[in-house]
Amino acid sequence: MKKKPTFSRHINQDVVVCRTTNVVISNRVSRILLERSVPFSKGWKRIPLIKRHLYKGAHKMYVISTNRTQYGNARRALFDMDETDYARLLINMI
Repeated sequence: MKKKPTFSRHINQDVVVCRTTNVVISNRVSRILLERSVPFSKGWKRIPLIKRHLYKGAHKMYVISTNRTQYGNARRALFDMDETDYARLLINMI
């Protein structure tokens, strides 16, 4: 009898690295992660009209996530960003 293949326990366990409402900062984060060869996915979530005052009128929140095993590499790459760009990110801690 053949054994079933076993998968890593970290498959399909993406964690959010950071969020931002600024398109330019989102593109800079993507470029930095690509330069450092960190796999990531980028998406956006719509901000409801009632909560837009919390985000200074922004209507989209850009969400950048990566695999749980690559989270440390992504955080190190983001830490090397400009201070002004880094201040505009909402970093998630796990």
